[in-house]
Amino acid sequence: MKVDPEPWSAAAPSMDELTRHPGGVFAIDARYMRPRLDAIHLVVENGRAAFVDSGTLHSVPHALAALDALGLGREAVDWVFLTHVHLDHAGGAGGLMRALPNARAVLHPRGAPHLIDPTALESASIRVYGETQYRALYGEIVPIAADRIVVTRDGERIALAGRPFDILHTPGHALHHQVIVDVGHRAVFCGDTFGISYRDFDIDGRATIIPTTTPTQFDPEQLCASIDRVLALRPSALYLTHYSRVTEVERLGAELKEQVRAFADLARTHAAAPDRRERIRGDMRRLWIERLTAHGRVAAAAEVDALLANDLDLNSDGLVAWLNRRKH
Repeated sequence: MKVDPEPWSAAAPSMDELTRHPGGVFAIDARYMRPRLDAIHLVVENGRAAFVDSGTLHSVPHALAALDALGLGREAVDWVFLTHVHLDHAGGAGGLMRALPNARAVLHPRGAPHLIDPTALESASIRVYGETQYRALYGEIVPIAADRIVVTRDGERIALAGRPFDILHTPGHALHHQVIVDVGHRAVFCGDTFGISYRDFDIDGRATIIPTTTPTQFDPEQLCASIDRVLALRPSALYLTHYSRVTEVERLGAELKEQVRAFADLARTHAAAPDRRERIRGDMRRLWIERLTAHGRVAAAAEVDALLANDLDLNSDGLVAWLNRRKH
């Protein structure tokens, strides 16, 4: 992946990226890589607040600027809910927590150790990206003190000023993934469990959706089961990190599961090919072009190449890693 030496995330904070949604929910553009790719959500209830996901360390000024714009002090934030510890979701959590004196971070038990001591997580990321690109994308990972972390149980309930949120563990994208259920508002903050829905592809407010099967823990059966668990809640809206609020949940869920299964099938088809990654990527690209064309995007091929190239690469890597695990 190529990184602009002056990434978009380095721009000065602006409230142009703050979007108001129903129920006291706000979406903040994390300014990761490009506009409307990575959302931090802020929930406000009776003068108290919670963040859902943090973006990267570069995103922290934008999250804090949102509090300022809403007239909320740093001390008003009680929770930083983290769906999982992939760096576009939680890389900035330690830096954000450092600015929030009363907040506690809410993490899956598999994810918490990596933010208490992020040494291994950061080292692994540097090996993948190289030092220069890693710093440009993520900055660094600031550790979070163990006594400021709440390690969740599946089904646990946590309240924000009396507003209940249920935590559901949802493996498939990652073993350390959880979703945050806003019980009274029938909404779910899904992280990556319910895929990606970039607003660039909306037509007359109608969304489309794609899975995210990034390395190293993708499992299609687990992911479809987790999608079904979200659907069983019959939510009226979902908040995705990529990117924010979607409705028509039943339709999107059906499309998502269909693609997850198609991805697994095409990976198995090419499992023995010496160039299987390239074949998987090519089939995935064709599938997305077909789906976006059917959705009404007249420039579907160009949009896939311009906006989904990184997702094609990451998903192909994830499917290859899944094939490798199936051998053992």
